[in-house]
Amino acid sequence: MIQIDLSGKVALITGGSQGLGEEFARTLHRAGATVAINYFPDPQDSNKKRAQALVADLGGRASAYGGDVRNLGSMQEVVERVVTDHGRIDILINNAGILRDKTLKNLEAQQWQDVIDTNLTGVFNSCKAVTPVLADGGRIISLASIAAVVGFFGQSNYAAAKAGVMGLTRVLSRELARRRITVNAVAPGVVLTEMGKSIPAEARAEMLKNIPLNRLGEPAEIAGAVLFLCSDLASYITGQTLHVNGGWIAP
Repeated sequence: MIQIDLSGKVALITGGSQGLGEEFARTLHRAGATVAINYFPDPQDSNKKRAQALVADLGGRASAYGGDVRNLGSMQEVVERVVTDHGRIDILINNAGILRDKTLKNLEAQQWQDVIDTNLTGVFNSCKAVTPVLADGGRIISLASIAAVVGFFGQSNYAAAKAGVMGLTRVLSRELARRRITVNAVAPGVVLTEMGKSIPAEARAEMLKNIPLNRLGEPAEIAGAVLFLCSDLASYITGQTLHVNGGWIAP
């Protein structure tokens, strides 16, 4: 029997307290990894509370770290704390992301910058902070999106950021290959997270016309792809974007 075993590995997951990030943390933890859950320290401490609740629910081999992916110094501090607590980092999952959807006509410059800062610069900051200490043979997996390929109406900022993640993935895979570190991206379609479930029924019906499997994705299905890329089974895959979207056909 082939089994994915991440025992002894330490995985840092940005934006890991909710949504897909939470699913990634649970999946890698079930595979035996120690998970370091990064969350954005908001003024109400809501993210901190969610992260701490997740850590408590996992019941061992898990810890939470506040840090802003938009700030390189903040992520360097997170990395230092993880290494101090767990001795190493083997896996980085770049998951943190936000939406600020508006048509270009109505999109404010700050809304553009907010998404670029979190969804693209945040990946750069996390990679730059982690790579000096990332174990040789380690893994970096970043979240791209079908939006970068299809170009959804009103998502110029989000699509541009995710396309940038895909480009960064290709370059970094070359730069880190000598250390046997693989660098890949996963590009989900629309997934039934809390955000996905909020999509109006009419909009969902239109989306399903483009999906041969005739349904939206489940968080566990995206996590399965991430788990595969973290494993030894994917040791010869690098610089790639794995599209997990039910066969979505672009209009």
